[in-house]
Amino acid sequence: MNDPLRSFKAQPWKQLFIIAFITIIFVSSIDSILMLFIANSASFQKTLYAILSPPAGMLLPLAIAGGIGVLAVYICERFQPRLFLNAGSLWALVLCLIIALGVTGLLPLPSFLVDFSYPAVLGMMVGVFWKGRNYWR
Repeated sequence: MNDPLRSFKAQPWKQLFIIAFITIIFVSSIDSILMLFIANSASFQKTLYAILSPPAGMLLPLAIAGGIGVLAVYICERFQPRLFLNAGSLWALVLCLIIALGVTGLLPLPSFLVDFSYPAVLGMMVGVFWKGRNYWR
């Protein structure tokens, strides 16, 4: 009898979790640096306020989360060339990114760009599958 969870179990979970945490740590460090600039620069605050006002402010979290997904696939391609990417492993990468983002959301760190929300999850899925469209088949 066939095991329906065989492809789920066969994913390279360890490498995907490492890639997901590296991606989230990198984006969180950029987030922390931006928080320092916001706290110390009045002109940067005015520029950021203009960017975050509607309508662009509603799309910015989605675009940032898409960038996180693109960065995760780029890290897979660049630093794990032996990792065989396909549609199943891309879904597993999305799951690992969601878990990594949820874990960092539990830490008491100030966050400006990276947060755990429904638009962030959708943006990460769009980013992963947009960058990984060559691996769908």
